[in-house]
Amino acid sequence: MHTYLDCDTGIDDALAIAYLLAHPDVTLAGIGTVNGNTTAPQAAANTLGLLALAGRDDIPVAVGSGEHPYPASVHGGNGVGGVRLPAGKDPDSRTAVELLVELARRHPGELHVLATGPCGNLAAALRTEPRLPEMVASVTVMGGAVRVPGNRAPHAEANIIHDPAAAATVLSAPWPVTLVPLDVTMRHRWTVADSETLRAGGSPLRVALADMLPAYFDGYQDRLGAREIPLHDPLAAAVMVGEAVPGEAPLLSIGVEADGRTVEKGPGNVRTVLSLTAPAGPALLSRIRTL
Repeated sequence: MHTYLDCDTGIDDALAIAYLLAHPDVTLAGIGTVNGNTTAPQAAANTLGLLALAGRDDIPVAVGSGEHPYPASVHGGNGVGGVRLPAGKDPDSRTAVELLVELARRHPGELHVLATGPCGNLAAALRTEPRLPEMVASVTVMGGAVRVPGNRAPHAEANIIHDPAAAATVLSAPWPVTLVPLDVTMRHRWTVADSETLRAGGSPLRVALADMLPAYFDGYQDRLGAREIPLHDPLAAAVMVGEAVPGEAPLLSIGVEADGRTVEKGPGNVRTVLSLTAPAGPALLSRIRTL
């Protein structure tokens, strides 16, 4: 499965990157960054550091749109809980949009796109290459709050509210798109015990991931009333790959309003994952622990 990841590398993006690296059916063909949890350049630096720890500096990482992060204290000042990662190689000379379009042309009908940050790069790629919807195999977007409260505003999720116009463009484009919203991601979590399991006997990459998680636990403790973290981005990755199997996943028309709300408007083209057939946490942990 040739995959392009578009991300704003915070802590859960880092977990998603690790999951994709660990999955034997995934060929991570390229990564683009966007501002969100941190700036797009810092997200690229974070991503390159993670790839260096994994010994995978063969994967191109291109900087995309945005210099100013959306406030996201749960990810710490640098987006990865204050953890110092190795420098890694330099970012790719292409922009994230150029990288995505080039990969789609190189792998026509085979490229799976996963967006775990705001949708600015994907929307720009649609403007750059209007044929993009017929060139990619699938698009999976982590974002939105369809039938549950938001996490950035009462009715809005962070990735969508940061660039509502871009999200509207992506969710209305004529390609096979799956939305993985808070409706499902908030219900699949890790505990402190899972974090300790991740660290135990771990590789440098796994230890770095475990070092990031305390900031994430701190950020969610008050709102969840428990020392747990939701698995937003790695869950979306597992849905894309097919390891997390949707239970309720109706095809809906999802409208995006200017205030970031994702509104269910009846039948449509967006496969909207509202539940899974099994808990995702154990499968994600098992997969990442192979690194």
